[in-house]
Amino acid sequence: MEIIKTDKTESNRLLSILLIEDEPLECQEIIEQVELTDDIHLIGVTNNIEKALEYVINSQPDVIILDLELHKGYGDGLTFLDSLQQLQLCYPIYVLVTTNNISFITHDSARKMGADFIMVKSQEDYSAKRVIHFLCSLKNIIHNNRKVVAHSNTVTPFLYRQRDENKIITELDFIGISPSMLGRKYLIDCIKLCAEDKSGGFTMVVAQKYNKSVASVERAMQNAIEKAWRSTHIDDLEKYYTARIQSTRGVPSMMEFIYYYAEKVKRNRWY
Repeated sequence: MEIIKTDKTESNRLLSILLIEDEPLECQEIIEQVELTDDIHLIGVTNNIEKALEYVINSQPDVIILDLELHKGYGDGLTFLDSLQQLQLCYPIYVLVTTNNISFITHDSARKMGADFIMVKSQEDYSAKRVIHFLCSLKNIIHNNRKVVAHSNTVTPFLYRQRDENKIITELDFIGISPSMLGRKYLIDCIKLCAEDKSGGFTMVVAQKYNKSVASVERAMQNAIEKAWRSTHIDDLEKYYTARIQSTRGVPSMMEFIYYYAEKVKRNRWY
């Protein structure tokens, strides 16, 4: 689902979106529109507000598409907006509400709690295509606003690194590389070093950190990758690891894996 871009200019950076929606058809239509659009990518789809808050903390989306009434999920949109405010994030997230609710009081409450724009699904011109095109038209404005606010806040390098690590941990969880795997901590450190544009030698640095040989560190990382590819469902692997894999191997090499996730970390940074 995710689209790889290497151009780091602001105008070419992808707009990352979290979709909070409980209607399967609505979700599918949004997903299809995202797949047809080069400027954006989905970091997650959920009908659970607790899971949505985890996505916000770990993946820092640029935009949230929020359904207010999650009858088939857990929680509701207004509760989510209240919880989002309580997080006191030091970066802005553009919140686009899509809802069947036409109550002026509810809409006014959503705006006061941080909703930036509301689209009513019963409107004649409402569609998933309109939602995505609307967001694409605001992409540069959203990115520029996020950049300005980020620079106006005092955020430590430690916090930047912690956010990167949270992103990596989430990605490894998605593909089944669990905390019990020895190679997981080595992969996290190597991906962080690569994302910081360090000039190679990741495995040596990590081996020295843990007082291990380079060979043992590399072996543990490759073993973790191969175990994930043996035990994780193929649909999850194809969804969360979209880089091409040589058919003769069927499993990414250690360095391919590290570079792939380092690029994902860099593409999702807002600072």
